Amino acid sequence: MYLALKEIKHEKLRYSLIISMIVLISYLIFILTSLALGLAQQNTSAIESWNFKQIILNKDSDIALRQSLLSEKQVEALKIDNNKEALIGQASIVAKSSGKENISANFIGVKKEQFLYRELKLSSGKLPTTSHEVVVDSSFADKGYKIGDKIYFNSLKTPYKITGFVKNAKLSVAPVVYGLLSAWPELKSVTPNFVASALITKNNNYSVPSSELGSYSKQTLIDNLPGYSAQNKTFTFMIAFLMVISLIVIAVFLYIITIQKLPNFAVLRVQGISNKFLIKNTINQSLILVISGLAIGALLAMITAIAIPNSVPMSFNIPLLGLVSLGLIITSVLGSLIPVQTILHIDPVKAIS
Repeated sequence: MYLALKEIKHEKLRYSLIISMIVLISYLIFILTSLALGLAQQNTSAIESWNFKQIILNKDSDIALRQSLLSEKQVEALKIDNNKEALIGQASIVAKSSGKENISANFIGVKKEQFLYRELKLSSGKLPTTSHEVVVDSSFADKGYKIGDKIYFNSLKTPYKITGFVKNAKLSVAPVVYGLLSAWPELKSVTPNFVASALITKNNNYSVPSSELGSYSKQTLIDNLPGYSAQNKTFTFMIAFLMVISLIVIAVFLYIITIQKLPNFAVLRVQGISNKFLIKNTINQSLILVISGLAIGALLAMITAIAIPNSVPMSFNIPLLGLVSLGLIITSVLGSLIPVQTILHIDPVKAIS
């Protein structure tokens, strides 16, 4: 470690360039990881907050909440324990209010006597008690909406009153508006024959009484959200490619430096320094460079997190970023092993001459 530090101190410019490359790569990986996590949360935060195990959808819905409709007859056949099951109605809406920006949102209708209504966590205000009251995602507040405002949905003339705000309630990136299920048919533009979009349950083994309905896990519902899987795979491949690039960059720089230092290594060999010591020095040098670069990259990511506007969906998960950092460190060790072959085959006589 001492020799590695002395070399870095002696060749400041050379090693500063390597650290700069690692800083840029690690910073980019941290930002991409945080963007991927932020976008994933904006797709699923509402679903995750519902605290359910299974969802019952119409089998013709293609496992999509927005396409599912449950008829009154189908719901009557379901066994519903209000402490474990809850009916929900989903409708795509555009929220409007005089003098304010229109917002595309997802309306989620719930029933007052069921667990989902009781477990809604408000950041401010109170739960809706009538069909024309709603609680909305906190992003509405960022657009100037406040408690007590009257808002209109789609082309309907009936006003709805905002009674509270829910933090981080997003579904497929769009903010969620929670209201009573009795308001859902009008917003969905369905006949009175349909009473809900789905049933969610805390029961892992809920029995579906009809062949027209299907039971699916929460993760299955999430995986079938539009673009969700493709988005996650895209970010995963980008991060993986960046890790491979970091391995190549570290390996190439260390190999070039090793070739340049062959005469020095030859002198050390003549003095009785073992191959094991030289290899250990190379690996230690790689670790110092990568850990220094990661530390600076993490600091830049923290500054970005503070400076970036709330409208950008980024989420900095420390355990996840820690795993990414560990992956980069392992990658650097692998990269440092490539010049080892050169060190093992040093011929002191040829190298010095």
